[in-house]
Amino acid sequence: MSTREGNLEAPTRHPLDWKNPSFYDEQQCLHEMERIFEICHGCRRCVNLCQAFPTLFDLVDQGPSGEVDGVARQDFWKVVEQCYLCDLCYMTKCPYVPPHAWNLDFPHTMLRAKAIRFRKGEVGVGERFLASTDVHGQFAGIPVVVQGVNAVNRTRAARRAMDAVLGVHPRAWMPPLANWRFRWGAADSRAQVVTHGERTPGRVAIFSTCYINYNEPGIGHDLLKLLAHNEIPYEIVEKERCCGMPKLELGDLDAVARHKEANIPVLARYAREGYAILSAIPSCTLMFKQELPLMFPDDAEVLQVRDAIWDPFEYLVARHKDGLLRTDFKTPLGRVSYHIPCHARVQNMGRKTEEMFKLIGRHVALQLNTVERCSGHAGTYGVKTPYHPVAMKIGRPVFKAMAKDDPEVIASDCALAIHHIGQGMAEAGTPARAMMHPLSLVRRAYGLD
Repeated sequence: MSTREGNLEAPTRHPLDWKNPSFYDEQQCLHEMERIFEICHGCRRCVNLCQAFPTLFDLVDQGPSGEVDGVARQDFWKVVEQCYLCDLCYMTKCPYVPPHAWNLDFPHTMLRAKAIRFRKGEVGVGERFLASTDVHGQFAGIPVVVQGVNAVNRTRAARRAMDAVLGVHPRAWMPPLANWRFRWGAADSRAQVVTHGERTPGRVAIFSTCYINYNEPGIGHDLLKLLAHNEIPYEIVEKERCCGMPKLELGDLDAVARHKEANIPVLARYAREGYAILSAIPSCTLMFKQELPLMFPDDAEVLQVRDAIWDPFEYLVARHKDGLLRTDFKTPLGRVSYHIPCHARVQNMGRKTEEMFKLIGRHVALQLNTVERCSGHAGTYGVKTPYHPVAMKIGRPVFKAMAKDDPEVIASDCALAIHHIGQGMAEAGTPARAMMHPLSLVRRAYGLD
């Protein structure tokens, strides 16, 4: 096969050489961007994935030569700003990724550029604060403070202030703080019997994630109810910090390393003891499955955690294939529109949540509409003032597709994405009747309180 025909083998990833001083050489990075942009310009398969590629192609098409050599290198940063590291181009579209000889890695090149920008001190205070989930989450669980913060954040004056100080768009949905943190109200399972399957460990450790701990603890409690109903013993991870994904998206790789040093020794113990480690936020799961192993490829504990961490539905479906999942579903779910988030799609596990819904549909009434496309939210990208309108534009096809057949509930494994979709549907005149996490829907199907 010639190199121009593209690669038909499964994509492989090279480790991220972020500790090499040359990684932060701006001119070398710009040269690599120019090489990659030249290939992307000649291909254009990824034009509909996000705003990074239309930005690049507009720069080329509007330049004096109509080629990449007509784009000022300083304008390359406009492309970098639009990349939110979803990995879809690498994992689902690009025919020139390794093992192809052209060795094209668009997201890691954008990450390198973001890391250079961060190291140069060009990332503002507002962006750094938005990426510090453990900092602004510390107020969760303090009822008087939570009520005050949540009430103030809904006022126009506060949203204008957040726009001015933090760069948060006044119309972007922001998650409220919870009155009671998940980790405060969750207890380990008392189940004594550990039933291992051919595919699945028989006991689980829960990495709660910042979002579930500080913002929507009900998702975590619904996961615990599913495990208890299926007599799967579980423990809440002894201690944890943010997985580091928000810092990675910012290019703050040193902070990612600090979070790794806090989390990995704790999680590695569970991995060694034969636990399946479950994380109910796809971005957090991906961090341990892919990003940390690529940053620390020689760290044995990182690799142990990589091999032990599961998406909850990946685990539950495998548990079913082991013949160990209860199927005593009682409650019809009706019409459900389900969105597959990007960070679930790139985990190489298939459409496990959809498989679970189809299993439920064999026992109770369920009409499923699955939508597999980027919602546009993309972590903090969708709330930032310059990008929120773009995020809503990216999401329009999803908003329309999710409204098909007048769903009784819309759902997504990404709790941020589903609120973004709900906002987009409301603005399009097709408001969702209800928004729920898939774990909560499965809990409802089982008839659990």
